[in-house]
Amino acid sequence: MKSETRGIGTSMLKMVGSSGQLSLGKKYAGKYFQVEHVEGGAVLLRPMKVVPDAEAWAHEPKMRAQLRRADEWAKRTPPAATNLAKLIKKAGKRA
Repeated sequence: MKSETRGIGTSMLKMVGSSGQLSLGKKYAGKYFQVEHVEGGAVLLRPMKVVPDAEAWAHEPKMRAQLRRADEWAKRTPPAATNLAKLIKKAGKRA
């Protein structure tokens, strides 16, 4: 297999095996790719990140903005000691 560097990336000549699989090397093992079939028979592979369905809410624009604001607040607000007795009393009034 031939590998050469052109500009920014690397170009590799690979042959698809009889099972229809293409090996990209260990560097890409376990990673996800979007496979796009483009005009002229070319195949474009785009690296992707997969977010579990149960965690997708954290990536919604509204939630990302809220998380960003919370992070900014945490960075500018120094931690303070908590009076546990006062907190328990306050929590008891809400119950």
